[in-house]
Amino acid sequence: MEKMKRPKLAWLLLLSGLFACQTKSEKVDYPIQGVPFNEVKISDQFWLPKIETNRTVTIPASFAKCEETGRVENFVKAAKKEGSFGTTFPFDDTDIYKIIEGASYSMIVHPDPKLGHYVDSLITIVGAAQEPDGYLYTARTIDPEHPHGWAGKERWVRESEGSHELYNSGHLFEAAVAHFQATGKRNLLDIALKNADLLTQVFGPGKRNDAPGHEIVEMGLVKLYRITGEKKYLDLAKFFIDCRGKENSPKKAYSQDHKPVVDQDEAVGHAVRAGYLYAGVADVAALTGDSAYLAAIDKIWENTVSKKLYLTGGIGSRHQGEAFGDNYELPNLTAYNETCAAIANVYWNYRMFLLHGDAKYIDVLERSLYNGVISGVGLDGKTFFYPNPLECDLHFKFNRGETFDRQPWFDCSCCPTNLCRFMPSVPGYIYAQSGDKLYVNLFVQSSSTVKLNKKLPVKIGQETNYPWEGNVKITVSPEKKSSFTLCIRIPGWAGTQVVPSDLYSFITPPSQAVSLTVNGEPVLYETEKGYAVISREWNPGDVVGFSIPMEIRRVEANALVKDDSAKVAIERGPIVYCLEGVDNGPTLMKLALPDSSKLSAIFHPEELTGVVTISGGAVVVEGKKEQAQKITAIPYFVWNNRGINEMKVWLPRQ
Repeated sequence: MEKMKRPKLAWLLLLSGLFACQTKSEKVDYPIQGVPFNEVKISDQFWLPKIETNRTVTIPASFAKCEETGRVENFVKAAKKEGSFGTTFPFDDTDIYKIIEGASYSMIVHPDPKLGHYVDSLITIVGAAQEPDGYLYTARTIDPEHPHGWAGKERWVRESEGSHELYNSGHLFEAAVAHFQATGKRNLLDIALKNADLLTQVFGPGKRNDAPGHEIVEMGLVKLYRITGEKKYLDLAKFFIDCRGKENSPKKAYSQDHKPVVDQDEAVGHAVRAGYLYAGVADVAALTGDSAYLAAIDKIWENTVSKKLYLTGGIGSRHQGEAFGDNYELPNLTAYNETCAAIANVYWNYRMFLLHGDAKYIDVLERSLYNGVISGVGLDGKTFFYPNPLECDLHFKFNRGETFDRQPWFDCSCCPTNLCRFMPSVPGYIYAQSGDKLYVNLFVQSSSTVKLNKKLPVKIGQETNYPWEGNVKITVSPEKKSSFTLCIRIPGWAGTQVVPSDLYSFITPPSQAVSLTVNGEPVLYETEKGYAVISREWNPGDVVGFSIPMEIRRVEANALVKDDSAKVAIERGPIVYCLEGVDNGPTLMKLALPDSSKLSAIFHPEELTGVVTISGGAVVVEGKKEQAQKITAIPYFVWNNRGINEMKVWLPRQ
């Protein structure tokens, strides 16, 4: 292991956890490979400011909160083995790991010696807290005789119930790989490998066979496997997946441990845990060729997208257990939709695309990305949502005391720190390639150079003001005149499909279709798995014009979604809209939006950092009386940035 060299950044696939193979012996992998985030330069006015705010505000503010709240001090105490665990949850260690991961990704693109020095100082503190055999879990190490109440008297004995020992390890592994990729330093990687080697000694055939209570260690182990070539880490990831469902107990559905993974066909339990599990299963399936794994997550995906997905791309409807509800159980006011769950949904759907090459997975990813993920962080970069409801009534009180307002931090702050590590990864979702196919998945002003068939460099760039405008200029410049295939995603929402199921539908069909030209001339193209496929001989400087109509569309839900019965929602492009009290006054909760109301869109460059708003006529319904009222709708992701007030996504049609 000492001879392991730092892999070139060109091998980095994307920050969410997919790293290209580093060993010649590894032959099975995802059939499609993402273009590394660090090889995609974005210059747009939508994502670039958000990623920059994450770098300059969210990451520093989150590190400061870890110091203020005692999360850093827990590691100091563990090193000294004195004092008591000073925070609320045994997984609070992971907040530091996740911010280190995000900071590392950020430093790949923006070298920052001061930040690097600070991260190294934290790694020193983390390393001092590690026990000699590799165990790292401050909730026990500080005072082994009196560990955290969730932990149990001995190591691992309550792992399946909630100790989060393996969850902590998973986030440690992800942070360590990111830091090594960013800096070439082994200080955090050596800590992680020591912990991972302990896991391989404790768990496995004939040893402990606990199913991880909160999944993510599977994804982390795959990362270690990719970067070291040590198959024992991949084997352990698969072992943890296969440990699930030993008792076939419905009571264990909360952590997806109710039946073997290969027998599961419905998304159940804690939504974040589920998303991480399904992403981990996809990783292991890709690397082992396990068809039973693929069949299982295909079925679970179909269940999610057809019965358990919010219009915003959020998942997990219940506050109780932060969990999926029953089929079609999608309440608005009490929707949980944890920010972490939306991020997990992106991870999972991207892997499904890499497995199957179908645009429908990017459709779901985009919906989550533009709505359910970025709604979780305020425009200031330092206030957050944990749940993301689709309605806000200031008179409603949650049983657990949750608030509708954005908060600077939480006792359980998994969402802010998850955003720290996720936001820098966005450029890694734009392009992908497989053989002689070059995929354009997301429409973001950006540029990159992609090697097709591992030998032909092709420069690709986009000029666009997406998501506010639908015109995309794609410049394709191979190093020399060459034949290959360009695959451009045709968003489902640009046609008749809100999501890849009948869960939601547009009330009226689009009045315009997408158009495509090459060098200004209309071109014939085939449609394959949701992509416009253009196979031709390309010249340096060829320009593809791709135009997506940005119509205002009304959406209705499947009749089985009771909370949305006789209601309508508004979309424009990939953006879901909502109405806020600050724009629409005290009658918001009495508003109806008849189908006959005309709606119009206008861009406001100074409002909410620059957004398109939708205006039109509605009616206020009081008893049997109706009164006309003008309304303004804003993108859902920016609600509650002007103070807490009422909000609705779904409005009555009558």
